[in-house]
Amino acid sequence: MSDRGRMVSIDLGGSHVSAGLIDVASGRVRTFLRVPLPPDSGRDELLARITGAAADVVEGAVDGVGVAVPGPFDYANGVCLLTHKLEPLHGVDLRRELADALRSAPASIAFVNDADAFLLGEAWCGAARGHGRAAGVTLGTGLGSAFLEDGRIVDTGPRVPFEGSLHLVPYRGRPAEETVSRAALLRSYGDPRLDVHDVAIRARNGDRRARRVFDELAFALGEITAPWLDSFGASCLVVGGSISQAWDLLGRGLQGALASVDGLETIAAAERVDDAALLGAARHAAATVARGARVGAGQ
Repeated sequence: MSDRGRMVSIDLGGSHVSAGLIDVASGRVRTFLRVPLPPDSGRDELLARITGAAADVVEGAVDGVGVAVPGPFDYANGVCLLTHKLEPLHGVDLRRELADALRSAPASIAFVNDADAFLLGEAWCGAARGHGRAAGVTLGTGLGSAFLEDGRIVDTGPRVPFEGSLHLVPYRGRPAEETVSRAALLRSYGDPRLDVHDVAIRARNGDRRARRVFDELAFALGEITAPWLDSFGASCLVVGGSISQAWDLLGRGLQGALASVDGLETIAAAERVDDAALLGAARHAAATVARGARVGAGQ
């Protein structure tokens, strides 16, 4: 596998699956498809939608398959361990299902955490380009995070939180995700009829309470990330996920909250909100397949 390869890439979310055909040499997304995953779907329907999306973007021969998926997940073996979403997939060997559907060798299918894939994609083709040490957070249903150094994910050691994950880092006596997430923002606003998009519209139209919840989220995210950005020596923080689409309401507050972090040059919204994880999963899969080819050649 070389950088001239074409990869099928999949981004598995809680409510949808995205798939794309990625040209690894150029970073171009040749084909893109997004398919909803209805919350009442059973195992067979979920698998049909996921494998169907992947199959629908294939054009001729491909060199591998990259899959971005949230944890908990057995990334080495491709087995789903999710229980808080997509519960019918718990225990499913997703590598085998995809291999059968795409008629691909199981060894050509590589799995990666979705937040890691997001940052890999932004470092390759987005807002974190050119930074030797970068951090990424995804704001949506939960709080995702990743740390990247010289093109490699760092998820161990004292410079980063456990497994590179901020969602369980204590913040004011609770896990950080309970303060920085879609549910937290909506709970703070207090109107169950609305979603984040609706609250953002109200904030832009002068609703002070709506504006305040975005300010509070930005400040909390700054307090949560600041010590880890400092210890990691990150020069870039890129923010993705659905809430990042309200960057006009978040950006200034977050920049203010992080003003004291030495060496942090860039604080930016994701440039590739829709396909960063697809790009990162493809990049990860290309590297994984290439390593496997080198090992095989040496035997």
